[in-house]
Amino acid sequence: MEGILPLFKPKGMTSHDCVFRLRKILRMKRIGHTGTLDPDVTGVLPICLGRATKVAEYITDAGKSYEGEVTIGFSTTTEDASGEVAERKEVSSPISRNQVIKVLQSLTGEITQTPPMYSAVKVNGKRLYEYARQGIEVERPSRKVTIYSIELLDEREMFEGENITFRFRVACSKGTYIRTLAVMIGSELGYPAHMSELVRIQSASLTLDDCLTFEEIEDRAEKGTMDEVLRPMEAALSHLPKFHINDKVAEKVKNGAVLTIPDHLYDTKGPIAIEGEEGLVLAIYEHHPRKPGLMKPVKVLRNDQ
Repeated sequence: MEGILPLFKPKGMTSHDCVFRLRKILRMKRIGHTGTLDPDVTGVLPICLGRATKVAEYITDAGKSYEGEVTIGFSTTTEDASGEVAERKEVSSPISRNQVIKVLQSLTGEITQTPPMYSAVKVNGKRLYEYARQGIEVERPSRKVTIYSIELLDEREMFEGENITFRFRVACSKGTYIRTLAVMIGSELGYPAHMSELVRIQSASLTLDDCLTFEEIEDRAEKGTMDEVLRPMEAALSHLPKFHINDKVAEKVKNGAVLTIPDHLYDTKGPIAIEGEEGLVLAIYEHHPRKPGLMKPVKVLRNDQ
């Protein structure tokens, strides 16, 4: 069995928990997830089965979309609803729709984030959440991420109350912390805030509509119909630039040959998907670091056809 399984991750499970449960359901070991989702977050978690584990990193690197909820008026230790209250400041005057939209617009594009203490980022070989659990505050490296778009999902013209809650939809790059984005939204409005709910609605080309629950997967595993819902490896690579080759060149690719970069890909950066005559991606290439005009294989995905 091989391919991409679009799983709907339920609340309360880590990404590792999901992999562990699927190994038992599908009775196979070669399974990997495509980037950590916090236990409180639900939604799209692409799971790679068999040979498709080779392309997990390319789904992780692809853009993601979320629908979230920010609560303004108090912050938490974890930046989400699972943490203890860290700071309170009641909203003293109404906030207008235009104020919120201006803040969202100001956070669109490339922004700098500092990962939360309760996160899996490593500092000096140790994950931040391990320091946090010991009550140790360490200096965290900031990172640049990209917010492609952010949209207010609330029709109100005015937001009033001691605590204010509204929903938003965001499309972003790898490495973005939506928890931290919620805190930044509150900060720009002048108040402590946290992310009170989050659903991942898209990862690479996979959406919520594509996803199966654990119950649906168990049912299909019993009936032997899993192959009907698995996506090919190509689903993980749809966002990459493509170079289509003939069968003669394909044989060279399967043996790891260096190729000339075609004109239409000369100015690209990052990985390139090498596609055979049947539309299957045979390998992932990148620009050669020492030989201008050439590209070399990073991963050969299919060398047995």
